[in-house]
Amino acid sequence: VQLQASGGGLVQPGGSLRLSCAASGVTLASTYIGWFRQAPGKELEWISCMRRGDGRPYYSDSVKGRFTISRDTAKNTVYLQMNTLKPEDTAVYYCASGSRTIITSMRMVSSYDYWGQGTQVTVSS
Repeated sequence: VQLQASGGGLVQPGGSLRLSCAASGVTLASTYIGWFRQAPGKELEWISCMRRGDGRPYYSDSVKGRFTISRDTAKNTVYLQMNTLKPEDTAVYYCASGSRTIITSMRMVSSYDYWGQGTQVTVSS
């Protein structure tokens, strides 16, 4: 199983980026998907996830209303559309997937089995 995250870059405050997470070896629609980020000197932070099957999305308060998680089953790819970016959104962003039957929460790092390599997002003028 491989997850390939891409789409990061340098953007000005208020700008937008779309991150992609392309999967091989696993059908993303049959897994739950998470996006996490890690800012310099900080712990890994959950920001969004998508439930398996119906794809119901969830967001942390820090990104709710600005970020949107979506899934393209034909491309086996999950996206994170990020709008109205702020300097505090600067971080390395990771996608992750899991398929366990029982988990405590999709918001926990320990719930995920596979991780992408991370893509850097820098929000700065």
